[in-house]
Amino acid sequence: MSVMSDKMRTYRSHPMSLVFNILTKIAVTLTIGIFVLIVGYVIIKGVPYLKPSLFSANYTSDNCSMLPAIANTFIMLLAALVIAAPLGIFCAVYLVEYAKKGNRFVRLIRLTTETLSGIPSIVYGLFGNMFFVLALNWKLSMLSGACTLAIMVLPLIIRSTEEALKSVDDSFREGSYGLGAGKLRTIFVIVLPPAISGILSGVILAMGRIFGETAALIYTAGTVAKYAGLSDSGRTLAIHMYSLSNEGLHMNEASATAVVLLVVVLLLNGLASLAAKKLSKGGN
Repeated sequence: MSVMSDKMRTYRSHPMSLVFNILTKIAVTLTIGIFVLIVGYVIIKGVPYLKPSLFSANYTSDNCSMLPAIANTFIMLLAALVIAAPLGIFCAVYLVEYAKKGNRFVRLIRLTTETLSGIPSIVYGLFGNMFFVLALNWKLSMLSGACTLAIMVLPLIIRSTEEALKSVDDSFREGSYGLGAGKLRTIFVIVLPPAISGILSGVILAMGRIFGETAALIYTAGTVAKYAGLSDSGRTLAIHMYSLSNEGLHMNEASATAVVLLVVVLLLNGLASLAAKKLSKGGN
């Protein structure tokens, strides 16, 4: 009762606090409600059409197997992250730990990353098609798609890593320097472990964008429904779902594919979040 009375007194003296409190709760409720609505709709529409033939070893026009697309999706994910994650993390380390504050070059990099993050994915797809597919003669391939996706998610990884590094208190760095540790040792032993959770959050967001991308990959990786190597054309799970729905003949299979895509993304996000918690505890 005393807590409630204190809140009421606060709201009487600061009525805008009550307004913002109500707006915050409405926003949270709407966000959760939309998430539940989307997930529930996908599950209700897709689960009844999940059947063993959708997980056959090879794709045919009869079984519409998504197994090749699932394998291609993980290959695309790994290839894109192998390129984008180290570049993004080390670029953020340079911006936060090495570059001088107010440096024009730093401002240029930040302006570039913010601009890149706002470019539509179809533009990335056209660039990837002209540069990787045609200019470099990589043709429609998983490698062309992975490089295009790496450019797409690079700004996201840079910004999230940069914010995670900034959140580490400067006293940690000063204490490390005071004990005689060098710059590189301080970064890898003192700064990165507490920031690992924020860094992995950016990587998780990048994974979600890679899994759900279609427009850019249609122009760079192609839509061939087969197991593909890096030099081969192949479709990911999102493109598989798009192709089935675009044909209009396999809408039920497309709905079932959406369920699998949703489950895979949620599982990977959960595993990555668990890994981030474990690593942050280990760093502490």
